Amino acid sequence: MIKFRVATLGLAVAVAVLAFAVPAMAHQSKATGSVTVTAGDIWFKLSAKSVAHGTVTFKVKNTGKLQHDFKIAGKKTKLLSGGQSATLTVNLAKGSYPYMCTVPGHAAAGMKGTLKVT
Repeated sequence: MIKFRVATLGLAVAVAVLAFAVPAMAHQSKATGSVTVTAGDIWFKLSAKSVAHGTVTFKVKNTGKLQHDFKIAGKKTKLLSGGQSATLTVNLAKGSYPYMCTVPGHAAAGMKGTLKVT
């Protein structure tokens, strides 16, 4: 009878620990995503307009003839010539993040936008 009570108590403790640990672990985990960015001559096309918060990898390819880069959340790729690609990994919290090409005049001509992070 004592062994049964000890086993039952142990099971109850394990269930209680899991009841608190599982939601806590889910809250701490970060979503990971990937966005393909195509840069053309004076435009960007992103494969997603919104992503889950956490680590996001931007795979940027310049399909235009002019040089372009991609900047978001204070980080940017190197300057890419036509046909070149680069990868940019950024940790994003929930919110809205403007992105742009930093080549003078390109953002003003339309190479900019906003990514929503949920």
